[in-house]
Formats: sequence, structure tokens, C-alpha cells
Amino acid sequence: MSRNDLAGAATITTKVPSRLDRLPWSRWHWMIVIGLGTVWILDGLEVTIVGNIASRLSEDGSGLPITDAQVTGVAAALYVAGACAGALFFGWLTDRFGRKRLFLVTLAVYLIATALTALSFSLWWFLLFRFLTGFGIGGEYAAINSAIDELIPSKYRGRVDLIINGSYWLGAMGGALLSVLALDTDIFPKDVGWRLTFALGLVLGLVILLVRRHVPESPRWMFIHGKSEGAEELVTEVERDIEAEKGRPLPEAETEITIRQRRGVGFLEIGRTVFRDYPKRATLGFSLFIGQAFLYNAITFGFGSILVRFFGVSSGTTGYFFAVIAFGNFLGPLLLGRLFDTWGRRPMIAGTYILSGVLLFVTAAMFGAGWLTATTMTLCWCVVLFFASAGASSAYLTVSEIFPMETRAMSIAFFYAIGTAAGGISGPLIFSSLTSSGVVADAVLAFCIGAALMVLAGLVAVFFAVAAEQRSLEDIATPLSVVGADDTGGPGGTAAGTGGKPGAPPGAPTA
Repeated sequence: MSRNDLAGAATITTKVPSRLDRLPWSRWHWMIVIGLGTVWILDGLEVTIVGNIASRLSEDGSGLPITDAQVTGVAAALYVAGACAGALFFGWLTDRFGRKRLFLVTLAVYLIATALTALSFSLWWFLLFRFLTGFGIGGEYAAINSAIDELIPSKYRGRVDLIINGSYWLGAMGGALLSVLALDTDIFPKDVGWRLTFALGLVLGLVILLVRRHVPESPRWMFIHGKSEGAEELVTEVERDIEAEKGRPLPEAETEITIRQRRGVGFLEIGRTVFRDYPKRATLGFSLFIGQAFLYNAITFGFGSILVRFFGVSSGTTGYFFAVIAFGNFLGPLLLGRLFDTWGRRPMIAGTYILSGVLLFVTAAMFGAGWLTATTMTLCWCVVLFFASAGASSAYLTVSEIFPMETRAMSIAFFYAIGTAAGGISGPLIFSSLTSSGVVADAVLAFCIGAALMVLAGLVAVFFAVAAEQRSLEDIATPLSVVGADDTGGPGGTAAGTGGKPGAPPGAPTA
């Protein structure tokens, strides 16, 4: 590694990215997956619990003066609004102060807000702390996705990212089954059981916090932000442990990169980079997030209410049905994730979005014709969401790998916030009135809106998706700090923004 001070900034040459990418799968990687990926279980637990206890919260004797529509509409929208705000706020801090600091802070925010939600005594208290719970979860999306992609080898990045994001549905299964137990009035009073469901989220969060303390900072972030010695020492220690675990030496890392260290990136530079240099990738990110946000935030928030209203299912047993579709959601990324690394990003992203949209249109038609029961409706949703879940998870993967490293967390936050605000805030507000009206045609319309947006997003992916499979992050999007970039810090070469590989300046890694 060479060093040369220029105007207070250091220029370094390092092999850290290629050293990380050529690592075989190891216990160290499992520690990262467990420490960081488990937060999606908490998010799934949160959203599912609220969806399944909506009918119970609105009943007399719950201890909370709230209606079903307020739970699935206003409270759901505030949770998502908090997630959007948290993603933007903590996303900027993550790019500036590091991944590790922020994924500890965001989890702490979640824990405190969840504990106070369990103590809700009035509508305003419940709504306030649903917003703050979302605020912490939104920050997690930015900090965790950026850290995962920067620590996981390129060979496994797609499947690992999808499975981790898909683990949300393990939490959803747990939340669904937990709600059945907590809502059983033979075990817990009406005003106690739903509080215990939030308390469980607090307990799980504390366990995750203990594991997460051992997850390291991203070496990629470290060498750009003036901590190159620490990055080298960390990677060397990891290599030593993996060689001892595998019983053989690692192959030599061949590719090096020369960068000019910097403290952070301003909002104007981020915006200029995303929209001027990568307009097609920006369009792709928006499309994927809006499509999946409408489908999930708008419809699954109210799934329990749909079962109760249209099929006469008891509010205390909706959790069993939701556990089934949650299982289908988890199987999607688990079984299809590998194909995103082998078949490729473009065919898999486009295919999962379009197929899930088409299947949802079919489900809406059968529901409108009166051909479905609570059981067959749930099975149809299970099939739809098997593909939709893999597609939705790939949205997070996509925006976390197709923009320069210095903007990664903020890019995730920005696309998550804008896409989710469009689909996740307006969706529950619009669809809660449609699904709570008791009119079949209104619910069919809700399904068709979600289906149409998924299909449209899939068509955008057909043309704009980036072939990022098994490629280094620095190859997919040249870092702004690379020596040889233009004076504005944008990527070198002429291909930036075409939706393919930006031209790499001298010293940048090659495919």
C-alpha cells in the first residue's frame, strides 16, 4: 500500500476489495449474516403483529381507543413514514460515520420505541411510537444492506442479500403464530395479550444487539475514510482465521485500486451522481421499490382484516393463515436466491416481478368471481408472494450494489424512502378504505393496483437491470474517490449511466 499526502488528503493503493471478494464462505461470514441479517426478523415481527392484532385492538376492552382502519391505515402509514425518515437520516450518517456505529444506534432506537409501544394507553401514544419504531427500522435498512454487500464475497452477494432480506418472513411467521397465542383470551386478557407481542420484539432485539457487537466495520468504508491501516489489519486477521479454518492458504488477490481518501459526500454530490451519471439505474431503483412497496405495505398490512371481513375468519385465528403466506415468502428468496448469482440479475428480477404481478391478477379475478375460500385465498397468496418476495428482496440488493460506494447507504435510503413513501404511505391509506368497505369489487381493485405496478417494474428491469452477478462492487460502479475520476468526483469513462458498467479509470478494478 502506498501513501501520498495531497492537500490534507491521502492517496492510497489497496487490494482490500479483491481480498474480500476472493474469500471462501466461512464462520466469519455466518457471524455477519446472523449479526446483521436477523434485524429483518424484527421488522417482519412488527408488521405482522400489527396486521394480525388490528381487529383485536379495535374491540371493546382492548385498553386502546382505536379503530380497525386506524391500525391498518393511519398507524401503518406512520410506521412506514417513520421508516422513510429514519432511512434518510441514518443513511446520511452511515455514509459519513461508518456502518458499525449506526447499526448499533438504529437497533437501540427500535428497542426503545417498541418497549414504549407496548405501554400504549391512548391513540396518540400508540401512533407516536409506531412512527419511532419505523424510524429505527428504516435506519437499519440503510446501515445493514450497505454493510452486508461490502462484507460478503461477490460470488455469494446476491443469494445472501436476498435470503437475509427474505428472513423478514421468518419474523412474520413468528409474529403470526405469536398473535394467535397472545390473542387467546383464555390465556391473556384482551388488554394484555397484544402488549406481550411487542414485548417479545424487545427481547429479540436485545439478543441481536449482543451478537451485533462483534460484527466489524466495513473495510471498504474504512480505507476511503482515512482508516486504511485498520482496514488492512482487519482483513489480514480475517484471512488468517479463514486459512486456519480451511487448512489451506488463500489465493493471492490480484486487483488493486487507488483512491483519494475523503471524509464524506454531500447531498448535492449524491444527487448529481445518482441522477446525472446513472439515470437509468435511478429509474430502475424507483420502479422496483414502488412496485414492491404497493404490493406489500398496502395489502399485507390488512391481510388479517380481509380474512375477517370477507371470509368470516375469527380475529384470533388469522395468524395461522398469515403464517402460511409468510412461509411462502421466505421460501422464495431461499430457493430462488442462488439463481440471481447464476442465471443473472436481469432475468431473475424481471421474471419474479412480472410473474408475481400476473399471478396476482389471476388471484384478483378468482376472488372477484367468488371462487375462493379463506384457505384457497391464502394458498393463492402464498404462490404469488413466493415470487414477489424474491423480487422485493432484489430491490434492496439492486440499489445497494449499482451506485458508488461513497453513496451506498444514502442511495439505499433515498430509493427506499421515495419508493416506499409512494407505495407504503399512500398504499395503506388508500387500500385500508378499499379492503375495509366490505365490497368485493373494492378489494379486487386494490389487488389489481398492486399487480399492475409489479408488472410495470418488471418491464423496467427487462431494459435497465444491471448484470451485477459475481462482479466486484467497484467494478459495477466506480467509487467517486478513485484516482482518475473527474473533478466533480463522478465516475470516469463514458459509459456511466447507461445501465451497464461505467468506464473504469486507471487503477480501478476490472471484471
